[in-house]
Amino acid sequence: MTDNTTIARKAARRKLNHLELANDLGNVSEACRRSSTRYTLSFGSQGLLDRFRGPRNPHPGRATEEQQKDYCLEYRTHGALRVNQQLTLRGSNIGVAAIRGIWQRHDLLPRYQRLLRLERHYRAPNS
Repeated sequence: MTDNTTIARKAARRKLNHLELANDLGNVSEACRRSSTRYTLSFGSQGLLDRFRGPRNPHPGRATEEQQKDYCLEYRTHGALRVNQQLTLRGSNIGVAAIRGIWQRHDLLPRYQRLLRLERHYRAPNS
């Protein structure tokens, strides 16, 4: 089982080996070619930093999350499929699984929880 410290140590060792090879050869470009580290060749010293792939911002579907939660206040007893169909008619393309994911993130998965949210919404003082 590997943990974060083991992964960090391996990454640090790989970078140190790369720098030692560049020092021995006296040529960073050649060291990059030999160790197949194209990031260092393209990005210089910044290429030695760990690069994480994937989106840096929230998923675009998160923008429709508030719209979906507002819909659930209005129609609190609708199931995920019906919410999906109604939001599709309104121009929002959000899947059934995404709706259930939003409900799960906000503790609204059972209908009872959605009804409690409606009650909290109306009991909250209007500010």
